[in-house]
Amino acid sequence: MTKTIHVMLRVLEEERSVAFYKTALGLAVADRFPFEGFTLVYLRSPDADFEVELTINHDRKEPYNLGDGYGHIAVVVDDLDKEHARFEAAGLKPNPIKEFFRDGGLMARFFFVQDPDGYKTEVLQKHGRYR
Repeated sequence: MTKTIHVMLRVLEEERSVAFYKTALGLAVADRFPFEGFTLVYLRSPDADFEVELTINHDRKEPYNLGDGYGHIAVVVDDLDKEHARFEAAGLKPNPIKEFFRDGGLMARFFFVQDPDGYKTEVLQKHGRYR
């Protein structure tokens, strides 16, 4: 049996990314490991063990090309409308809230937000299969 423990994102600026994930998702630095040429920063919520690992390559100056294969990471919240308003107030520029329906019922309510490097996070209302 496996257990998902983290997702790794390559970012240009450590401070900017740490600030975004703290404001957006309430993640705090759990560990920081500087190496020659790169630094690993692990961000974690007090509510879950899953982490976002930021990799900062010290010599990188150009933004990373995310290509057309990367999709997003997803999180769930108790009150989507409240979180959307909080994201807007914090200047995080969330996309509008969307709703998906399937077989006559609500499947999902969500919005997307992008971090400073262009990585997308989907924020979903806790509902149905999204818990």
